[in-house]
Amino acid sequence: MKKIINDPSDVVAASLRGMAAAHPELLRVQTDPAVIVRADAPVRGEVAVISGGGSGHEPLHGGFVGSGMLAAAVPGAVFTSPTPDAVQAAISAAEGGAGALLIVKNYTGDVLNFETAAELAGAEGTDVRSVVVDDDVAVKDSTHTAGRRGVGGTVMVEKIVGAAAQGGAGLDRCEELAKKVVSQVRSMGMALTAPTVPHAGRPSFELAENEMEIGIGIHGEPGRARVPMGSADEIVQQLLEPILEDLPFAEGDEVLLFTNSMGGTPPMELYLAHGIAEQLLAERGITVRRRLVGPYVTSLEMQGMSLTLLKLDDELTELWDAPVHTAALHW
Repeated sequence: MKKIINDPSDVVAASLRGMAAAHPELLRVQTDPAVIVRADAPVRGEVAVISGGGSGHEPLHGGFVGSGMLAAAVPGAVFTSPTPDAVQAAISAAEGGAGALLIVKNYTGDVLNFETAAELAGAEGTDVRSVVVDDDVAVKDSTHTAGRRGVGGTVMVEKIVGAAAQGGAGLDRCEELAKKVVSQVRSMGMALTAPTVPHAGRPSFELAENEMEIGIGIHGEPGRARVPMGSADEIVQQLLEPILEDLPFAEGDEVLLFTNSMGGTPPMELYLAHGIAEQLLAERGITVRRRLVGPYVTSLEMQGMSLTLLKLDDELTELWDAPVHTAALHW
Protein backbone atom coordinates (compact mmCIF):
# COMPACT_ATOMS: atom_id res chain seq x y z
CA MET A 1 0.00 0.00 0.00
CA LYS A 2 1.36 3.42 -1.02
CA LYS A 3 -0.58 6.40 0.33
CA ILE A 4 0.27 9.92 1.43
CA ILE A 5 -0.73 9.42 5.05
CA ASN A 6 0.87 9.24 8.50
CA ASP A 7 -1.29 7.06 10.72
CA PRO A 8 -4.15 5.05 9.13
CA SER A 9 -6.20 5.48 12.31
CA ASP A 10 -5.97 9.28 12.05
CA VAL A 11 -6.42 9.70 8.31
CA VAL A 12 -9.97 11.13 8.38
CA ALA A 13 -9.29 13.59 11.20
CA ALA A 14 -6.06 14.76 9.56
CA SER A 15 -7.81 15.23 6.23
CA LEU A 16 -10.57 17.27 7.89
CA ARG A 17 -7.99 19.51 9.55
CA GLY A 18 -6.46 20.15 6.15
CA MET A 19 -9.85 20.86 4.63
CA ALA A 20 -10.63 23.42 7.33
CA ALA A 21 -7.27 25.10 6.70
CA ALA A 22 -7.87 25.20 2.93
CA HIS A 23 -11.40 26.64 2.97
CA PRO A 24 -11.91 28.86 6.05
CA GLU A 25 -14.18 31.22 4.08
CA LEU A 26 -16.56 28.38 3.18
CA LEU A 27 -16.70 26.01 6.12
CA ARG A 28 -15.64 25.14 9.60
CA VAL A 29 -14.91 21.72 11.04
CA GLN A 30 -16.13 20.53 14.41
CA THR A 31 -14.49 17.54 16.06
CA ASP A 32 -15.67 14.88 18.50
CA PRO A 33 -17.92 14.15 16.73
CA ALA A 34 -16.72 15.20 13.28
CA VAL A 35 -19.02 17.63 11.45
CA ILE A 36 -18.37 19.99 8.53
CA VAL A 37 -20.60 23.09 8.66
CA ARG A 38 -21.07 26.16 6.50
CA ALA A 39 -18.96 29.05 7.79
CA ASP A 40 -22.11 31.15 8.27
CA ALA A 41 -24.28 28.40 9.78
CA PRO A 42 -26.87 28.41 11.11
CA VAL A 43 -28.63 30.55 8.49
CA ARG A 44 -31.82 31.84 10.10
CA GLY A 45 -35.01 30.96 8.26
CA GLU A 46 -33.32 28.67 5.70
CA VAL A 47 -33.91 24.92 5.59
CA ALA A 48 -30.68 23.15 6.56
CA VAL A 49 -29.87 20.55 3.91
CA ILE A 50 -27.57 17.97 5.52
CA SER A 51 -25.91 14.85 4.16
CA GLY A 52 -23.03 12.56 5.01
CA GLY A 53 -21.68 9.04 5.04
CA GLY A 54 -18.43 7.18 5.19
CA SER A 55 -15.25 9.01 4.20
CA GLY A 56 -13.26 7.97 1.15
CA HIS A 57 -15.73 9.39 -1.40
CA GLU A 58 -14.39 12.94 -1.44
CA PRO A 59 -15.42 15.54 -2.40
CA LEU A 60 -18.73 13.92 -1.40
CA HIS A 61 -20.06 15.24 1.01
CA GLY A 62 -17.87 17.80 2.71
CA GLY A 63 -16.79 19.36 -0.57
CA PHE A 64 -20.40 20.36 -1.18
CA VAL A 65 -20.85 22.34 2.04
CA GLY A 66 -21.45 25.99 1.28
CA SER A 67 -23.79 28.53 -0.21
CA GLY A 68 -26.42 26.99 -2.49
CA MET A 69 -25.81 23.39 -1.49
CA LEU A 70 -25.26 21.71 1.91
CA ALA A 71 -25.53 23.40 5.28
CA ALA A 72 -23.54 20.57 6.86
CA ALA A 73 -21.95 17.20 6.13
CA VAL A 74 -21.22 14.34 8.50
CA PRO A 75 -18.09 12.29 7.68
CA GLY A 76 -17.79 8.81 9.16
CA ALA A 77 -14.67 6.66 9.19
CA VAL A 78 -13.54 5.36 5.79
CA PHE A 79 -16.46 3.50 4.16
CA THR A 80 -18.28 3.54 7.54
CA SER A 81 -21.53 5.30 8.41
CA PRO A 82 -21.36 8.28 10.79
CA THR A 83 -22.86 7.71 14.20
CA PRO A 84 -26.25 9.14 15.25
CA ASP A 85 -24.64 11.57 17.69
CA ALA A 86 -22.54 13.03 14.86
CA VAL A 87 -25.62 13.49 12.67
CA GLN A 88 -27.47 15.06 15.58
CA ALA A 89 -24.52 17.43 16.14
CA ALA A 90 -24.73 18.47 12.47
CA ILE A 91 -28.44 19.22 12.83
CA SER A 92 -27.79 21.31 15.97
CA ALA A 93 -25.00 23.26 14.29
CA ALA A 94 -26.76 23.93 10.98
CA GLU A 95 -30.49 24.20 11.67
CA GLY A 96 -31.66 27.81 11.77
CA GLY A 97 -35.32 27.52 12.70
CA ALA A 98 -36.75 26.33 9.38
CA GLY A 99 -36.12 22.61 9.91
CA ALA A 100 -33.61 20.22 8.40
CA LEU A 101 -33.70 17.84 5.45
CA LEU A 102 -31.37 14.84 5.60
CA ILE A 103 -30.15 13.45 2.26
CA VAL A 104 -29.25 9.81 2.97
CA LYS A 105 -27.57 7.30 0.64
CA ASN A 106 -29.28 3.92 0.76
CA TYR A 107 -26.89 1.89 2.89
CA THR A 108 -28.21 0.11 5.96
CA GLY A 109 -25.94 1.89 8.46
CA ASP A 110 -26.55 5.33 6.97
CA VAL A 111 -30.33 4.88 6.92
CA LEU A 112 -30.49 3.61 10.51
CA ASN A 113 -28.11 6.20 11.98
CA PHE A 114 -29.61 9.20 10.20
CA GLU A 115 -33.10 7.98 11.14
CA THR A 116 -32.10 7.70 14.80
CA ALA A 117 -30.61 11.20 14.75
CA ALA A 118 -33.77 12.60 13.13
CA GLU A 119 -35.87 11.04 15.88
CA LEU A 120 -33.62 12.46 18.61
CA ALA A 121 -33.68 15.94 17.06
CA GLY A 122 -37.44 15.69 16.61
CA ALA A 123 -37.86 14.88 20.28
CA GLU A 124 -36.08 18.16 21.01
CA GLY A 125 -38.54 20.09 18.84
CA THR A 126 -36.70 20.31 15.50
CA ASP A 127 -38.64 19.39 12.35
CA VAL A 128 -36.37 16.92 10.55
CA ARG A 129 -37.20 14.98 7.38
CA SER A 130 -35.17 12.35 5.54
CA VAL A 131 -35.02 11.38 1.87
CA VAL A 132 -33.15 8.25 0.78
CA VAL A 133 -31.21 8.23 -2.51
CA ASP A 134 -31.21 4.86 -4.32
CA ASP A 135 -30.13 5.54 -7.91
CA ASP A 136 -27.78 2.61 -8.59
CA VAL A 137 -29.33 0.35 -11.24
CA ALA A 138 -26.60 -2.30 -10.85
CA VAL A 139 -28.17 -4.10 -7.89
CA LYS A 140 -31.46 -4.53 -6.14
CA ASP A 141 -29.90 -5.88 -2.95
CA SER A 142 -26.44 -6.42 -1.53
CA THR A 143 -24.79 -7.01 1.81
CA HIS A 144 -24.25 -3.24 2.11
CA THR A 145 -27.79 -2.02 1.46
CA ALA A 146 -31.45 -2.89 1.63
CA GLY A 147 -32.42 -2.12 -1.94
CA ARG A 148 -30.49 -0.04 -4.42
CA ARG A 149 -27.39 1.86 -3.37
CA GLY A 150 -27.14 5.63 -3.34
CA VAL A 151 -24.34 6.80 -5.64
CA GLY A 152 -23.83 9.61 -8.20
CA GLY A 153 -27.41 10.84 -8.06
CA THR A 154 -26.70 12.10 -4.55
CA VAL A 155 -24.85 15.08 -6.03
CA MET A 156 -27.89 16.04 -8.09
CA VAL A 157 -30.19 15.83 -5.06
CA GLU A 158 -27.87 17.90 -2.88
CA LYS A 159 -27.35 20.62 -5.50
CA ILE A 160 -30.97 21.01 -6.53
CA VAL A 161 -32.44 20.90 -3.02
CA GLY A 162 -29.66 23.14 -1.72
CA ALA A 163 -30.55 25.72 -4.36
CA ALA A 164 -34.21 25.54 -3.41
CA ALA A 165 -33.40 26.03 0.28
CA GLN A 166 -31.14 28.99 -0.55
CA GLY A 167 -34.02 30.46 -2.55
CA GLY A 168 -36.38 30.32 0.40
CA ALA A 169 -38.27 27.07 -0.20
CA GLY A 170 -39.82 25.60 2.93
CA LEU A 171 -39.17 22.13 4.35
CA ASP A 172 -42.19 20.55 2.66
CA ARG A 173 -41.08 21.86 -0.73
CA CYS A 174 -37.46 20.79 -0.23
CA GLU A 175 -38.56 17.29 0.70
CA GLU A 176 -40.85 17.14 -2.33
CA LEU A 177 -38.05 18.24 -4.67
CA ALA A 178 -35.62 15.70 -3.22
CA LYS A 179 -38.10 12.89 -3.84
CA LYS A 180 -38.68 14.17 -7.38
CA VAL A 181 -34.97 14.08 -8.20
CA VAL A 182 -34.59 10.60 -6.67
CA SER A 183 -37.44 9.35 -8.86
CA GLN A 184 -35.81 10.70 -12.04
CA VAL A 185 -32.11 9.87 -11.59
CA ARG A 186 -30.26 6.62 -12.36
CA SER A 187 -26.57 5.63 -12.18
CA MET A 188 -24.17 2.77 -12.85
CA GLY A 189 -20.42 2.37 -12.33
CA MET A 190 -17.48 0.17 -13.26
CA ALA A 191 -13.94 -0.46 -12.04
CA LEU A 192 -10.56 -1.39 -13.49
CA THR A 193 -8.94 -1.57 -10.04
CA ALA A 194 -10.16 -1.89 -6.46
CA PRO A 195 -9.75 0.71 -3.70
CA THR A 196 -7.44 0.11 -0.74
CA VAL A 197 -8.84 1.16 2.64
CA PRO A 198 -5.94 2.61 4.70
CA HIS A 199 -6.49 0.49 7.83
CA ALA A 200 -6.94 -2.68 5.75
CA GLY A 201 -3.81 -2.19 3.68
CA ARG A 202 -4.93 -4.31 0.73
CA PRO A 203 -7.37 -3.95 -2.19
CA SER A 204 -10.99 -4.80 -1.44
CA PHE A 205 -11.10 -7.20 -4.40
CA GLU A 206 -8.73 -8.51 -7.06
CA LEU A 207 -8.98 -8.04 -10.81
CA ALA A 208 -6.75 -9.67 -13.40
CA GLU A 209 -5.02 -7.47 -15.96
CA ASN A 210 -7.59 -8.38 -18.61
CA GLU A 211 -10.68 -7.99 -16.39
CA MET A 212 -13.05 -5.21 -15.37
CA GLU A 213 -15.93 -5.11 -12.91
CA ILE A 214 -19.30 -3.76 -14.13
CA GLY A 215 -21.80 -2.43 -11.60
CA ILE A 216 -19.48 -1.80 -8.65
CA GLY A 217 -20.44 0.12 -5.53
CA ILE A 218 -18.61 3.12 -4.12
CA HIS A 219 -17.36 1.14 -1.09
CA GLY A 220 -15.44 -1.30 -3.25
CA GLU A 221 -18.29 -3.81 -3.37
CA PRO A 222 -17.96 -6.23 -6.30
CA GLY A 223 -20.30 -5.51 -9.18
CA ARG A 224 -22.93 -7.12 -11.32
CA ALA A 225 -20.44 -8.98 -13.51
CA ARG A 226 -16.70 -9.53 -13.98
CA VAL A 227 -16.04 -9.40 -17.69
CA PRO A 228 -13.09 -9.19 -20.10
CA MET A 229 -11.58 -5.73 -20.48
CA GLY A 230 -13.36 -3.80 -23.21
CA SER A 231 -12.87 -0.68 -25.30
CA ALA A 232 -14.17 2.71 -24.16
CA ASP A 233 -17.12 2.32 -26.53
CA GLU A 234 -18.00 -1.04 -24.98
CA ILE A 235 -17.61 0.22 -21.40
CA VAL A 236 -19.86 3.24 -21.91
CA GLN A 237 -22.44 1.06 -23.69
CA GLN A 238 -22.49 -1.40 -20.77
CA LEU A 239 -23.09 1.41 -18.29
CA LEU A 240 -25.57 3.44 -20.31
CA GLU A 241 -27.90 0.68 -21.53
CA PRO A 242 -29.09 -0.45 -18.06
CA ILE A 243 -29.62 3.19 -17.04
CA LEU A 244 -31.70 4.00 -20.11
CA GLU A 245 -33.83 0.90 -19.71
CA ASP A 246 -34.50 1.39 -16.02
CA LEU A 247 -36.35 4.70 -15.82
CA PRO A 248 -36.96 4.37 -18.79
CA PHE A 249 -35.49 7.30 -20.69
CA ALA A 250 -37.00 7.93 -24.11
CA GLU A 251 -36.63 9.93 -27.30
CA GLY A 252 -37.39 13.60 -26.67
CA ASP A 253 -36.18 13.57 -23.07
CA GLU A 254 -33.78 16.24 -21.84
CA VAL A 255 -31.19 15.11 -19.32
CA LEU A 256 -28.24 16.05 -17.16
CA LEU A 257 -25.33 13.70 -17.93
CA PHE A 258 -22.85 13.24 -15.08
CA THR A 259 -19.64 11.41 -16.00
CA ASN A 260 -17.84 10.65 -12.75
CA SER A 261 -14.33 9.43 -11.96
CA MET A 262 -14.13 6.89 -9.15
CA GLY A 263 -10.88 8.55 -8.05
CA GLY A 264 -8.10 7.13 -10.23
CA THR A 265 -9.33 7.79 -13.76
CA PRO A 266 -7.55 10.70 -15.47
CA PRO A 267 -9.54 13.53 -17.10
CA MET A 268 -8.38 12.51 -20.59
CA GLU A 269 -10.12 9.13 -20.29
CA LEU A 270 -13.14 10.61 -18.53
CA TYR A 271 -13.77 13.20 -21.25
CA LEU A 272 -13.30 10.50 -23.89
CA ALA A 273 -16.01 8.40 -22.22
CA HIS A 274 -18.28 11.43 -21.78
CA GLY A 275 -18.09 12.16 -25.51
CA ILE A 276 -19.12 8.59 -26.32
CA ALA A 277 -22.07 8.82 -23.92
CA GLU A 278 -23.24 12.09 -25.50
CA GLN A 279 -23.09 10.49 -28.95
CA LEU A 280 -25.06 7.41 -27.86
CA LEU A 281 -27.73 9.59 -26.24
CA ALA A 282 -28.00 11.78 -29.36
CA GLU A 283 -28.52 8.66 -31.47
CA ARG A 284 -31.52 7.84 -29.25
CA GLY A 285 -32.98 11.34 -29.57
CA ILE A 286 -32.15 12.23 -25.97
CA THR A 287 -30.86 15.78 -25.51
CA VAL A 288 -28.06 16.43 -23.03
CA ARG A 289 -29.12 19.78 -21.60
CA ARG A 290 -26.63 19.99 -18.72
CA ARG A 291 -23.33 18.24 -17.95
CA LEU A 292 -20.99 17.50 -15.08
CA VAL A 293 -17.63 15.77 -15.61
CA GLY A 294 -15.05 15.01 -12.93
CA PRO A 295 -14.22 13.19 -9.69
CA TYR A 296 -17.20 14.09 -7.50
CA VAL A 297 -18.17 10.72 -5.95
CA THR A 298 -14.99 8.70 -5.57
CA SER A 299 -13.93 5.42 -4.00
CA LEU A 300 -10.48 6.34 -2.73
CA GLU A 301 -8.03 5.63 -5.59
CA MET A 302 -10.27 3.23 -7.56
CA GLN A 303 -9.65 3.43 -11.29
CA GLY A 304 -13.07 3.43 -12.88
CA MET A 305 -16.05 5.60 -13.71
CA SER A 306 -19.79 5.94 -13.36
CA LEU A 307 -22.53 7.51 -15.44
CA THR A 308 -25.58 9.27 -14.00
CA LEU A 309 -28.60 10.50 -15.93
CA LEU A 310 -31.17 12.89 -14.47
CA LYS A 311 -34.34 13.58 -16.45
CA LEU A 312 -34.70 17.36 -16.51
CA ASP A 313 -37.56 19.81 -16.73
CA ASP A 314 -37.47 23.61 -16.54
CA GLU A 315 -37.75 23.65 -12.75
CA LEU A 316 -34.89 21.22 -12.14
CA THR A 317 -32.72 22.95 -14.75
CA GLU A 318 -33.23 26.35 -13.13
CA LEU A 319 -32.29 24.96 -9.70
CA TRP A 320 -29.23 23.18 -11.13
CA ASP A 321 -28.11 26.46 -12.74
CA ALA A 322 -28.61 28.49 -9.53
CA PRO A 323 -25.41 29.91 -7.99
CA VAL A 324 -23.39 27.57 -5.79
CA HIS A 325 -20.16 28.20 -3.90
CA THR A 326 -18.55 25.16 -2.29
CA ALA A 327 -15.04 23.72 -2.27
CA ALA A 328 -15.86 21.22 -5.03
CA LEU A 329 -18.73 22.79 -6.97
CA HIS A 330 -19.05 26.47 -7.79
CA TRP A 331 -20.63 28.64 -10.47
